[in-house]
Amino acid sequence: MATMQVFDPAMCCSTGVCGPSVDPTLTRFAADLEWLKSKGVEVERFNLAQQLGAFTANERVKQALHSQGTKSLPMILLDGHVVASGGYPSRADLARFVGIEFEPASAVNSTQDLVGISLKRS
Repeated sequence: MATMQVFDPAMCCSTGVCGPSVDPTLTRFAADLEWLKSKGVEVERFNLAQQLGAFTANERVKQALHSQGTKSLPMILLDGHVVASGGYPSRADLARFVGIEFEPASAVNSTQDLVGISLKRS
């Protein structure tokens, strides 16, 4: 199956789902990644504050950071190809990226539309 790599901006922990005020987008995205894993997708997640080496080792990510700065983050790669940058894609987008059937999340985590995200269409 596919391998998805998520290059997150600097956050206080590996998922950003920590601390006194948690961003609901990060909570939703973490749940969506767990859903992908349950479907057999390999997911790797890298935090700029904690795993700088992963960012500099990946030429696509390194080039994006050099040309666009951190506004290119989060950057989502599928099998080495950029599928989204600048925002967290919805579960529907993630399903489409990897070619699996979309299954809606619970009503609590069903935010589908994000502003400012650049999705690469294949």
